[in-house]
Amino acid sequence: MQQLEILSDTAQNTLCQLIETAQHIVVCCHKSPDGDAIGSSLAWADFLKSRGKEVQTVIPDAFPDFLKWLPGTERLLRYDKQRERAEEAFAKADLVFCLDFNAAGRVDEMQTPLEASPARRVMIDHHLNPTLAAELAVSMPQMSSTSEMIFRIVWQLGGFEAMTRQAAIAIYCGMMTDTGGFTYNSTRPEIYTIIGHLLTKGFDKDKIYRNVYHNYSSWAIRFRGYIMSQKLNVIADFNASYFCITRQDMRRFHFNKGDAEGLVNEPLRIRGQRLVISLREDTDKDRLILVSLRSVDDFPCNEMAERFFNGGGHRNASGGKLFCTIDEAETVVRDAILAFADRLKKPAAESIEKNV
Repeated sequence: MQQLEILSDTAQNTLCQLIETAQHIVVCCHKSPDGDAIGSSLAWADFLKSRGKEVQTVIPDAFPDFLKWLPGTERLLRYDKQRERAEEAFAKADLVFCLDFNAAGRVDEMQTPLEASPARRVMIDHHLNPTLAAELAVSMPQMSSTSEMIFRIVWQLGGFEAMTRQAAIAIYCGMMTDTGGFTYNSTRPEIYTIIGHLLTKGFDKDKIYRNVYHNYSSWAIRFRGYIMSQKLNVIADFNASYFCITRQDMRRFHFNKGDAEGLVNEPLRIRGQRLVISLREDTDKDRLILVSLRSVDDFPCNEMAERFFNGGGHRNASGGKLFCTIDEAETVVRDAILAFADRLKKPAAESIEKNV
């Protein structure tokens, strides 16, 4: 089906040649990998193995607990825990695939072995403004997710019939999590064509949803309720809100990685909200604040992330970081909201009523 193909003839030939001439391949993704990073990496590694390649999937650090049910996660090599083995994999590789990131800095400390590797490099990603040096760069910000891109590439290379159920699950999970359960950045008809094809592999998509979104501990539910009831700051005049998560908050509620996943989306349920910002103290490094931004309609939170938070991303979903205290970060948030006041004052509800 031609509508699913995304590679030009030249790019397809280059990719096929790179795969054909490689034997030891590393697939890697960004720091703090999410569902799309893990899903696309697992599915692409599965495809490469079907081509007879030796594949090692390396991730910079821990991924959320609610993804550990995904088939194949037990074989992921964590750089922060298994550094020697990971560095050996990069040194031995003759081809490295960089999935779901477009700048070397996004892999944090793993940047050193990645850049030192003698392997040729391929980037497959859907974020704006790529800077990663690669022999082949497949960059498509219009795609819902890197997992969607992986499906399309596997399809174009004739690999769908041989796609395993496990790979189909990984792709679906990646697409689902990067669109908030197909609630944003997912209006293109081809996305649902892809879902239809994936479902022929015989998995239960409803169970995948439950595994991801109904998989919190009781402490995590209490934590999320506490943040929304006690820490949420709603700035009604500008249709924006933000909240701060401190280390003390996390200790109090026995925080595990992933417990705050998707929490930044919750205040968007407030009528008229256009922007939500989450600030969270890093669990390991002092004076490091992790920032997540979500918006609706035409508000460009990626512009705000670039200007105020050393980050970037998509128009409605972006991230960044600040090197300061949580109190100083809160001041930056308020400055950012004021700077974008004119674009925030129009309630989201008004544009929804007019543009549906």
